[in-house]
Amino acid sequence: MLRINKKTDYAVRVLLALAKQGPGARVRTSMIQEQMLVPRPFLRRIVADLSRAGLIQTFPGPNGGLQLAHPTDDVNLRHIVEAIDGPLLISDCLEEDGVCELDITCPVRPRWERMQALIVAELEQATLTQLAKEAFAKAHISPEEIR
Repeated sequence: MLRINKKTDYAVRVLLALAKQGPGARVRTSMIQEQMLVPRPFLRRIVADLSRAGLIQTFPGPNGGLQLAHPTDDVNLRHIVEAIDGPLLISDCLEEDGVCELDITCPVRPRWERMQALIVAELEQATLTQLAKEAFAKAHISPEEIR
């Protein structure tokens, strides 16, 4: 079954919480945990993964917290999924040529390739900017109202 796992879902929530605060905002992890309902054990691992992937910066201390490492227009769902789960592959046969004995004659592989291309395109279109705007619209507030 193709499924976005819980850790990836929580990672999206973390980055969305940061995106909603605006450029350069530094947010305490406790606020993200409370606002986005991310369990503490998950949050620590997710922060480490997102930091390692270069999507966030972490700042220790009393004035510390998390901050986006890139503008929200430059980060999309594909970046987040791959930061947590690695490269997106819907089938092992797409990893590289020659993995499957049927490779060239397989009637299914071209369909997997098209399906993967559609999924990748959809993930790449969903930037943090777009997701934050949609979150504000659903809450019926403007970004300026929360600052």
